[in-house]
Amino acid sequence: MSKYKKEFGNFGEDLAEEYLKKKGFKILQRNYRYSRGEIDIIAKDNDILVFVEVKTRVNLEFGPPELAITKKQQQQIRKTAEAYLIDKNITDTGCRIDVVAILKIKNKPPRINHIINAF
Repeated sequence: MSKYKKEFGNFGEDLAEEYLKKKGFKILQRNYRYSRGEIDIIAKDNDILVFVEVKTRVNLEFGPPELAITKKQQQQIRKTAEAYLIDKNITDTGCRIDVVAILKIKNKPPRINHIINAF
C-alpha cells in the first residue's frame, strides 16, 4: 500500500472516529486485525457493539464510497468481527456492522454518510 493511500485512509478513520464520538459512541479499538481481515473501528453505541467499516473517497469517479464494499469484503468483515468476539470472549452483547462513508472533495468540507446496520 502506498504511503499516500495509508495516510488518506488514516485521515478518513480519524474523521469517522471524531464523528462517532460526537454521536456518543465510545471507541474501543482501531484497526483490529485477524488473519487477512481488518475492522477499522470497534465502538460501543450504548449497549451495542459496533464494527465500523470506513470508506473515504476524493471524487465520485467510481461512485460513492459506501458502494465500494464488495460482497467478498462484507464476508471478510463479518469473519473478522466474529474473530473479535471469540478473541475477546464476548458472548452476551448485541452487535452490528456500520459503514461510515466519507467524500472529501478538494476545497469542500467532508460529506459523511453513516449507514447503521449496513449489512
